[in-house]
Amino acid sequence: MKVAVVQFKASTVKEENLKTITRYIREASRNGARMIAFPEFAMFYTPRSQTPAELSSLAEPITGDFVKRIADCAKENTIDVICTMYEKSPRKDRVYDTAFLVERSGKTILHYRKIHLYDALGFRESDKMTPGSAIPKPVKSEIGRLGMLVCFDLRFPEISRILASSGSEVLVAPSAWVQGDQKEDHWITLNKTRAMENGCYVIAPDQTGNTYCGRSIVVDPYGRVLLDMEKQQGIGYVEIDPRMVYETRSTLPLLRSRRTDVYPDLIS
Repeated sequence: MKVAVVQFKASTVKEENLKTITRYIREASRNGARMIAFPEFAMFYTPRSQTPAELSSLAEPITGDFVKRIADCAKENTIDVICTMYEKSPRKDRVYDTAFLVERSGKTILHYRKIHLYDALGFRESDKMTPGSAIPKPVKSEIGRLGMLVCFDLRFPEISRILASSGSEVLVAPSAWVQGDQKEDHWITLNKTRAMENGCYVIAPDQTGNTYCGRSIVVDPYGRVLLDMEKQQGIGYVEIDPRMVYETRSTLPLLRSRRTDVYPDLIS
């Protein structure tokens, strides 16, 4: 099954990015993709100078125009779409960093609010964002049972393991991975590790340009890199075979071999 991965430099203007997103959706559909995945902050790029109040004023509810127009495009082009948005939260000066999955019928079947905010290495996402408080169950998609995480979540193996042990065959991690010393090495290593330790595919579309490093990547359940988009903007395509998840988990049964009867002894 063919999956399209988009790597692009988001504008600060929401409408410009919507036009880019819908253009890529149409292109991916014409090329036979069953799903297309966009990076984190696809709605628009927010520079550090943008205040929390300014960001919040541009955010939308999950039922708003941004998601609706993407859902309409998904339905018109018969393709599953994973995209991201700044979602309004109960706090007027904070937003959720939300990833969502719209199936080809136009229905939003999954939305996930990033739970691990990037308060590290000189950044403080919590100055503008509020963390989510739940990990949605994996959902059935065109490419298998799918679990969602976002960017910095990759550094916390618990969320990937919870999703995998709950049935995920594919993990999708829309990201805007900030440039910096060793950051690309971290990015590649983390994506490969999350795939290998859970015996699943990892699809991680990333932003390029602005402050982000690119390197959108797809890794198979055995840790092989199927796609690395380096720095270029555009669409990459990769074939996903759900049978490989079953084969890998059969021959390398890491999930089944966990000693959950022992682990709690040292957890406090």
